[in-house]
Amino acid sequence: MAHAHSVLEEALKLPANERADVAAELLASLDEAEADDPAEVERLWAEEIERRARRVLAGESSGVPWSDVRRGLEARLTSK
Repeated sequence: MAHAHSVLEEALKLPANERADVAAELLASLDEAEADDPAEVERLWAEEIERRARRVLAGESSGVPWSDVRRGLEARLTSK
């Protein structure tokens, strides 16, 4: 995870157009993964949604409003 964090820090130093290119390449690489079986992807998403819902119902997570997440991301991207 430390390596991924350092790669992310370096990527965030790039100009916006280059960050967009990197993001597009990373997303495209996920499409090429072997887990592209739609049934498997749907099953995994259902498991993740259920896990998150259980955490919220148990009071372990309250979530973060999208507007707050977006503001935080924008602040991080513009401060670099």
